[in-house]
Amino acid sequence: MQLKIMPKKKHFSAGRVPLILFLCQMISALDVPLDLVQPPTITQQSPKDYIIDPRENIVIQCEAKGKPPPSFSWTRNGTHFDIDKDPLVTMKPGSGTLVINIMSEGKAETYEGVYQCTARNERGAAISNNIVVRPSRSPLWTKERLESIILHNGQSLVLPCRPPIGLPPAIIFWMDNSFQRLPQSERVSQGLNGDLYFSNVLPEDTREDYICYARFNHTQTIQQKQPISLKVISAKPGKERPPTFLTPQGTESRKEELRGNVLSLECIAEGLPTPIIYWIKEDGTLPVNRTFYQNFKKTLQITQVSEADSGNYQCIAKNTLGAVHHTISVTVKAAPYWISAPQNLVLSPGENGTLICRANGNPKPRIGWLTNGVPVEIAPDDPSRKIDGDTIIFSNVQERSSAVYQCNASNEYGYLLANAFVNVLAEPPRILTSANILYQVIANRPALLDCAFFGSPLPTIEWFKGTKGSALHEDIYVLHDNGTLEIPVAQKDSTGTYTCVARNKLGMAKNEVHLEIKDPTRIIKQPEYAVVQRGSKVSFECKVKHDDTLIPTIMWLKDNGELPNDERFSVDKDHLVVTDVSDDDGGMYTCAANTTLDSVSASAVLRVVDVPNPPFDLELTNQLDKGVQLSWTPGDDNNSPITKFIIEYEDAMHEAGIWHHQTEVSGTQTTAQLTLSPYVNYSFRVMAENSIGRSVPSEASEQYLTKAAEPDQNPTAVEGLGTEPDNLVITWKPLNGFESNGPGLQYKVSWRQKDGDDEWTSVVVANVSKYIVSGTPTFVPYLIKVQALNDVGFAPEPAAVMGHSGEDLPMVAPGNVRVNVVNSTLAEVHWDPVPLKSVRGHLQGYRIYYWKAQSSSKRNRRHIEKKILTFQGNKTHGMLPGLQPYSHYVLNVRVVNGKGEGPASTDRGFHTPEGVPSAPSSLKIVNPTLDSLTLEWDPPSHPNGVLTEYTLRYQPINSTHELGPLVDLKIPANKTRWTLNHLNFSTRYKFYFYAQTSVGSGSQITEEAITTVDEAMASRQVDIATQGWFIGLMCAVALLILILLIVCFIRRNKGGKYPVKEKEDAHADPEIQPMKEDDGTFGEYSDAEDHKPLKKGSRTPSDRTVKKEDSDDSLVDYGEGVNGQFNEDGSFIGQYSGKKEKEPAEGNESSEAPSPVNAMNSFV
Repeated sequence: MQLKIMPKKKHFSAGRVPLILFLCQMISALDVPLDLVQPPTITQQSPKDYIIDPRENIVIQCEAKGKPPPSFSWTRNGTHFDIDKDPLVTMKPGSGTLVINIMSEGKAETYEGVYQCTARNERGAAISNNIVVRPSRSPLWTKERLESIILHNGQSLVLPCRPPIGLPPAIIFWMDNSFQRLPQSERVSQGLNGDLYFSNVLPEDTREDYICYARFNHTQTIQQKQPISLKVISAKPGKERPPTFLTPQGTESRKEELRGNVLSLECIAEGLPTPIIYWIKEDGTLPVNRTFYQNFKKTLQITQVSEADSGNYQCIAKNTLGAVHHTISVTVKAAPYWISAPQNLVLSPGENGTLICRANGNPKPRIGWLTNGVPVEIAPDDPSRKIDGDTIIFSNVQERSSAVYQCNASNEYGYLLANAFVNVLAEPPRILTSANILYQVIANRPALLDCAFFGSPLPTIEWFKGTKGSALHEDIYVLHDNGTLEIPVAQKDSTGTYTCVARNKLGMAKNEVHLEIKDPTRIIKQPEYAVVQRGSKVSFECKVKHDDTLIPTIMWLKDNGELPNDERFSVDKDHLVVTDVSDDDGGMYTCAANTTLDSVSASAVLRVVDVPNPPFDLELTNQLDKGVQLSWTPGDDNNSPITKFIIEYEDAMHEAGIWHHQTEVSGTQTTAQLTLSPYVNYSFRVMAENSIGRSVPSEASEQYLTKAAEPDQNPTAVEGLGTEPDNLVITWKPLNGFESNGPGLQYKVSWRQKDGDDEWTSVVVANVSKYIVSGTPTFVPYLIKVQALNDVGFAPEPAAVMGHSGEDLPMVAPGNVRVNVVNSTLAEVHWDPVPLKSVRGHLQGYRIYYWKAQSSSKRNRRHIEKKILTFQGNKTHGMLPGLQPYSHYVLNVRVVNGKGEGPASTDRGFHTPEGVPSAPSSLKIVNPTLDSLTLEWDPPSHPNGVLTEYTLRYQPINSTHELGPLVDLKIPANKTRWTLNHLNFSTRYKFYFYAQTSVGSGSQITEEAITTVDEAMASRQVDIATQGWFIGLMCAVALLILILLIVCFIRRNKGGKYPVKEKEDAHADPEIQPMKEDDGTFGEYSDAEDHKPLKKGSRTPSDRTVKKEDSDDSLVDYGEGVNGQFNEDGSFIGQYSGKKEKEPAEGNESSEAPSPVNAMNSFV
């Protein structure tokens, strides 16, 4: 089936909206080739509301096309405008555009009015919109005298602008005399009407140059209002109050806006603290993608407003003291807008057609028809035309039916005017697209192959692919009404030659085009977001993959512009490198790869950060005796918001050159109220801090000397402690110069006994930190006060603290010392406390001295080691841990105070009971023989009692490190040597040896040893193993086992059973009988759990597969693997036994079963 145009059947997917817009633009009007007769079409005209610059000539545009070329005429204010009678008015040749020369003479106001252009030829007349021409105006402000405004801190304020009414309306902004814009915030902002609103004023708002400017863009002029002076009296902060609205007034208001415009709603409130504005829509939500907030959320804007945005909008102003609401009722009206504008209609004689003009608006627009610029009601009658509301129906048209029709849709908010001609022609098809065009398209994108055509009647279009003319099907391709063939997703196989054929009843035309599909350009490595510190280096990477036949151009952009011409920027194949990064380098960097067919780009933001610049312009205001206000101007935050300001001070009088921390404030503050101390010569500096770090300090402020005053604090850390039994030393931490508050700093030191009726004794001393009172009783409590004073006066009365005069050594020893032995290592000591008066100081505790009593001979040889335990506080008992069992100890007790120890109590002795002994000091095995081992040992170093006996336990260890039966043997305590007989030869034994007292057994010591080998038997075994018959026997056994394995494998593959188990159970092979340990024959065949081959049952697993280790034919699999031993002549002398799979040898032990040869080899 061939693909044909289906005018009423178009299918588009949702993802092709841009393509649909493109195609709609292509088919919006039927273009008639200019070499054919056609009515006029307006191609260019001035806007409906045409504001002109009165300083330039007036140009009113009107361009049109048609065949024959149209002639032009104008009306002004509804009547014919005869341009020939006005020498200042000319019409451009071949055009309807008017040029009014007011530069030489004349005024623009003379030519204000409503103009309309008509383009006419023999086939009809087209008309332009009504063009309202008005000159722009930028009037001056009226002269006015503005009084200075004086307000208290915290009051609200509105500075009126009231600009003159200009055309078009002026743009309003506030600046100062230096043409610097005034800073705005949530507290201070400009309203939509141009007024400047203060929610509350602050002292820093004081200035004399609040100036409102009006800029008239059309004439490029700026008008200035007289400056307004504002002074804010800052005696104290204003009283806080809940919000009220400055604009709009009341609780309700109304707003009307036209469809398609930007809806702007405004609420500005006053209050203290500054209110915050919130917006909601009653019974609905704000449109997500069309809602924007301006002016610190005081202005709500909704773009592309429609009737659905009508409703009630509520703004809420809120601070800590309350909230206030205002409701704005919004109504959206609509000037007329097209639903379906009439399109040019080309018909052949005898055909039928329609012109449709549909528009909407609020209120509903009225539809009116004109023909050739004349209302259709009074136009000449045409029998082929029938008007039905917004539709004109044509039937059986003839050449005289050609005309231009105008549709006018209007309501109170505006009008729409559209021209659409009816052209009756008889023309065979023609293709307007050039032949053999080559289209190159990126894969997986739509391909659009043009076939612009014309013909009357309207031709049908067919597309073919390839030289053989294969038809194109609708399920893969889309054919649009304008003849364009769309391949929605072009692939490599879409490459080829395509033919477009146009047919009508008058003829046929065709055209060939060619299509090539290219691989898309892709960025496979995109640049990444970077945050770097000033002065460092940054690199962006961008790797591009592209079609081999396309040559991409890689370009780096900064903020969508060219890179700076700076040697710090370097570009290689894949990288952009910026060295020594500065603040100006911050921004968006884009890697753009362009080919002739496509372009891709990827962007990354570079944020240059650094510590803030230091604050500047430090100023001291509101200077009081103990306070001052410091203000400053923040430096640049270097793209990292300032989090806080740190304020430091210098005391030039007492500590010149040393800066101290004063306070910190939030990064949003620029002032701080500082509390000061008297008699200090202050200088201040400020540092700013952000997430990167802290700025360098600002320049120091001016100096500020506070007045002297009496001290407001007394010395701290006052103490009274005696250093001798008859004195009291009073100490304190003196005030520093900053704390002295004035000259002549001294201290008044006062004291008296706490428990007596004595009067206070006082003395005034210089600026020191200690005073000694002599002749005091020993350890008596005193009340002490230290008060600061200077030349101005005394500090507040200090609180009294308690101290004591000097201590002396205690006089009495603890009595009634008793010892309770808890066990062999722990004793409890009790004593009676001494009278507190005898302590003569602060009781710190009791101290126990204890030591082991020794014989007179030992005492002479070695100094007695005494141990000390101290028990804090007024204790009467204590525990002595870590005693040695079976020992005699002596102890005494002493009381301790701050001066030292008192006399010792009477020595008290006690005995500790027996305990278990320590392990024997040593154990060694000597003189090993075939069947005996001799053990020698040293007694325990700490018997902890009387040894009663030794216990020896031993057991054999086989070659697999399994332990044999355990044998117990008791040995008298007086022995240090013992011989064990009747042991097995060449066998390893493990010994456990410990001593005992009447209390129990001590710790054990262990050792291992091996008995020696029977040399005769070993030689006999070697002799047999080297005989030829023995070697032959071993080979025969190996061959037999190999044959059995092969037969087993074959029978298993055939499904047969291998009854090895029954035969082995009935007739045990003598070659694998058990071997006794003492005759050197073969050992026991191990169980299947040891994973040894050739045990009971089949060697084949249940899944009927044969494991590799089970089918190899080597002695390694049947003997002891690589550990099997051979003589020099190759004869096998190791043991022939089952091999455990994957059994590692542990330590230096052999994995073989015991044999004389192996035992000899392993014995050291």
